Amino acid sequence: MSNHVYHQDALAIQTWIVQLRRQLHRFPEVMYEEVKTSQLVRQTLDQLGIAYQHPLAETGVLATLGNGNGPCVALRADMDALPIHEETDVSFRSEIAGKMHACGHDCHTAMLLGAARLLKEREAEIQGTVKLIFQPAEEGGAGGQRMRDEGALENPAVERIFGLHVWPQLPVGSFGSRPGVFLAAAGAVEITVHGRGGHAAMPHLTIDPVVVAAKIVTELQTIVSRELDPLDPGVVSITTIHGGEAYNVIPETVQLRGTIRALSMKTLQQMQQRVREITAAVAAAHRCEASITFPGNDYPPTVNDAQCWSVAKQLAVELTDEDHVQELPPTMGGEDFAFYTEQVPGCFVAIGVRNEEQGAIYSVHHPKFKVDEDALPLGVALHVAFAMKSLAELR
Repeated sequence: MSNHVYHQDALAIQTWIVQLRRQLHRFPEVMYEEVKTSQLVRQTLDQLGIAYQHPLAETGVLATLGNGNGPCVALRADMDALPIHEETDVSFRSEIAGKMHACGHDCHTAMLLGAARLLKEREAEIQGTVKLIFQPAEEGGAGGQRMRDEGALENPAVERIFGLHVWPQLPVGSFGSRPGVFLAAAGAVEITVHGRGGHAAMPHLTIDPVVVAAKIVTELQTIVSRELDPLDPGVVSITTIHGGEAYNVIPETVQLRGTIRALSMKTLQQMQQRVREITAAVAAAHRCEASITFPGNDYPPTVNDAQCWSVAKQLAVELTDEDHVQELPPTMGGEDFAFYTEQVPGCFVAIGVRNEEQGAIYSVHHPKFKVDEDALPLGVALHVAFAMKSLAELR
């Protein structure tokens, strides 16, 4: 069947898809708190007559379509929001103070529900199994790892997996990705510098952790600028500094937090070791102590299987044209879709949502992030096309 038919069918239900997305957008929930989001997903699947398992990874949902007589492919969407207060001017802005779908996961969930509706209408054509993975906690909680470890890719075994991410750098109506490493390995770092507090007028009687923290921030930048191969990218970004409460008091401690990124786990681990060594040495040189931890989960790089990208690219070209499908350079953003592609071949694709006339110009993780919702039917169509094409190829 022509991919244009999938797109036309998705356009016919665009209002339904957009309404779902806006409902999700109004009530954002952060990692492992996606109770209402998961409930809406399950209610929609019930209305469509699609079977599912729940819960996986606390709030996750795994739906299944097809006759089971053949290969198995999976489509994935993440559901969680971010702890960001929304500043957009849309009528359906977040109703939860301090929380916002600033990374487009509401769009991802709505597109996968749209794909679920179209695939259900074609279930008689599905020779095999299509799994729909509605995953919690992408934003730091490694929900993809938990869904994988709790069996989302098994019984039957998934042979290919596909995911989409809204991409504000690309104009609406376009797609992009690449074979090989697309997104970076990523992890967090927390540093506490321990000194000796006292009166700011008498710094000689203290051991000032503020000055030492500033030196640590500066010295950590030499890891990328002087220790990494310039052709092996990395990022060390210290993003928060907290210490003291009064202008005339030198505090006892200063806390630093940030992120470390690389295009391989090997480089990420090397950078983490140098963060430990540099931090400890700078602190010791100034009579302080420093504790260094790497909390949360280290995400591996997101690696696209070349054949899966070839399939997705051709399908995207058929939906649009060659001018609207790009091979993108790797980016230092991280994604826990990587936990799936560690186990099975897959492809993660960027879908353009930028539209200057609508003010959809801000990056993800920005309080004014918006999307052009005309992208949603295209995403639905690509989900469906990838599933149907892959099932046919794998038979």
